[in-house]
Amino acid sequence: MTDLIKKFTDTRNRTNTLCEHLQPEDFNLQGAEFASPPKWHLAHTTWFFEEMILKRYAEDYEVFNPYFSMLFNSYYNNVGERIERKNRGLLSRPGIGEVLAYRDYVDDRLRMLLKTTNEQSVMELTELGIQHEEQHQELLQTDIKYSLFKNPFNRINRTEKISDIMYSEHSSGSWIEMKEGIYQIGFQGNGFCFDNELGRHKVFLEAFQIQKELVTNGEYLEFIEDGGYENFNLWLDDGWAWVKNKMIKAPLYWRKQDSEWVHFSSIGEKSISPEESVNHVSFYEAMAFATWKGYRLPTEFEWEAAAEMINWGQRWEWTNSAYLPYPGFTIAEGAVGEYNGKFMSNQMVLRGSSAVTTPGHSRKSYRNFFQPDLSWQYSGIRLAK
Repeated sequence: MTDLIKKFTDTRNRTNTLCEHLQPEDFNLQGAEFASPPKWHLAHTTWFFEEMILKRYAEDYEVFNPYFSMLFNSYYNNVGERIERKNRGLLSRPGIGEVLAYRDYVDDRLRMLLKTTNEQSVMELTELGIQHEEQHQELLQTDIKYSLFKNPFNRINRTEKISDIMYSEHSSGSWIEMKEGIYQIGFQGNGFCFDNELGRHKVFLEAFQIQKELVTNGEYLEFIEDGGYENFNLWLDDGWAWVKNKMIKAPLYWRKQDSEWVHFSSIGEKSISPEESVNHVSFYEAMAFATWKGYRLPTEFEWEAAAEMINWGQRWEWTNSAYLPYPGFTIAEGAVGEYNGKFMSNQMVLRGSSAVTTPGHSRKSYRNFFQPDLSWQYSGIRLAK
């Protein structure tokens, strides 16, 4: 139990640290409906521990504020009402001071509970809450970046170490050959995993090749300069409609300044480096680039089969697999059951992890998922054939 308390405390402290560079006004920024304000992330991750654990298992627990159950609920219909996602940035109150006090209040009481209980369900839910907060640590960073990007002054986000710069050790022309055969897919082991990784099963894969490295900015620039965003033959129909309706001409955060391409990074605006792995591309862009190169995206099963032989951890990598349940998948009862299963529609799977994923959070069976038009996450491209 001591190890779990330490892990809980370290996770909570890391979230606070990720916000240390923010001005008070920054905590309410919501640059788009898909992003959430930093203050909301701080409160929602706290809400999870209060709602899922303390209200159920802590004797005589008094909630910090009865209105917080509605204000900081994300999508859990089993819990009750919630504000619309697009309105999270309108919560000027409670202020950041009250939200930080809420975090301290819940932290103290959860540690007290963990010291006095032997309930297995409490420990399991605490671990789930930690993993949930680690997911939000990544979302927190990507949401802050997007919201500061929308500032007309393009203010510098941070001056320390979390950087977009991730270099490939080799060009992405290096291929790994994978033999035809039956492969085991899904989580195996005794540690934590999410329910969407469960249901380990066999898949048959035809022989294929997958690139060892990710596609670089230099390669993607060739696609742009060859008219990739003007050639409808390269795009899925939905993707082409997205390009035309949104007037997309380059990855998110890129712009052409005179004759030079620059991009907004986590340390401010900087020149595009050809050697860096391309970042912030949508599934539609990844598919169009792969078509232009004469290759394709790997399926999530091909990716997992090759995971131990490829270099990953730089970007979340789009796969050509829809987000669907594994064999035998079941949705848990209550609010916890709303965590993954109900989103298995109209989303694509990404594999790996990124430069801003919490260390140790991902694994080769981890299944991330987003809508195909979204690109504010640290997402890149690996090719297959």
